[in-house]
Amino acid sequence: MEAQLVALGVETFKIALMLALPGLLTGMFLGLAVSIFQATTQINEMTLSFIPKVIGVVIVIVLTMPWMLNEMTDFAKHVFSMMPLFVQ
Repeated sequence: MEAQLVALGVETFKIALMLALPGLLTGMFLGLAVSIFQATTQINEMTLSFIPKVIGVVIVIVLTMPWMLNEMTDFAKHVFSMMPLFVQ
């Protein structure tokens, strides 16, 4: 029983990381690209780094939403199927 709870906790962290990774990686790579652009052109505008990251992350989230929804639904089904084991 305790081992199943620990396994469920580990699986929860894996799912959370897997769902957050596309948006985080997009923000990181766009931030790096904008930083390189700012360093080469010597433009130091704060909104120049913020707006492309927000737009890029929103686009990636919209594009990966069906996959994310499928992963969350599968995980919720798995958790609900395990509930009788934990109620005992």
